[in-house]
Amino acid sequence: MTGAKSQKAPLDEVMLAMDVVDTLRHQSDLVARELGASQREDQLIARLRAIYRDQGIEVPDHILKEGVKALDESRFVYTPPPDNFQTRLARLYVNRGQWGRPVLILIAVLALGLGGYFLAYRPYLAAQTEAARIELAETLPTRIDALYDRIYTETKVQTALDLAEPWVERGKAAADRGDRDAALTAIGQLETILQTLLAEYSLRIVDKEGESTGIWRFPEANSDATNYYIIVEAVGLDGEVLTLPIENEETRETEEVSVWAQRVPDVTYETIRIDRLDDGIIQRNILGVKQYGFLDTEYTMPVLDGAITRW
Repeated sequence: MTGAKSQKAPLDEVMLAMDVVDTLRHQSDLVARELGASQREDQLIARLRAIYRDQGIEVPDHILKEGVKALDESRFVYTPPPDNFQTRLARLYVNRGQWGRPVLILIAVLALGLGGYFLAYRPYLAAQTEAARIELAETLPTRIDALYDRIYTETKVQTALDLAEPWVERGKAAADRGDRDAALTAIGQLETILQTLLAEYSLRIVDKEGESTGIWRFPEANSDATNYYIIVEAVGLDGEVLTLPIENEETRETEEVSVWAQRVPDVTYETIRIDRLDDGIIQRNILGVKQYGFLDTEYTMPVLDGAITRW
């Protein structure tokens, strides 16, 4: 027990000395008055002794002296470190639990974003740009040349070449200046010319029970006139009805249709009407023939330019 007390005494004395210093700090008037006066240290110690005695605490004089000395030496006083770069880094490290997770998440998001941009998006853009360059410089001009060569081989009339050559020039010029849409438009026109050359069919007059064979209209521009139409369909060599692009003269829109009304003069309209009224069947039911290698249909009866797709 005696050994334990001897080991504990120094800690008690340190605690008492710290308490003395704390008392001196809180008794700022006392410190200023006593320490600043010409009185000796023993007067201050006497005052401290009285303060502790009033609290029922007996403090040895050597502890009081140690406390006064410690105050003079600024012992037991916390002096904050200077506010410099190293101190700020230390504070950041100590508080890493507060900002560490959000910062790590932000860094991860930035890393993913930058990685995706440099490793995926930019290569994708580069590939798209290169593909567009190759298409304009090589693919589209090659398609234009191939279509023209095919038209040249298949056509039996000079008219097809006369129609195709301007589109070849326009398409290649568009590809040279980087106008993809204009180049594709030229290709579309060349494809239409080729498809027309390759097509073989007969224009058969529709002669079905319950369906009209011919119609007539009053044009909006001239209500005193009458436009006559014969309803036809294109029948291929295999007997199948074809779908063709037909421009509606009333709307100026081109539609893909299997049945349309071809404009004809009144004499053709009347001839077909009489033919059907004779026995209910149209004997001459072929209005025209479109042969392979030609652009135009060869009509068996007089017709006029223009057609309608709806009535």
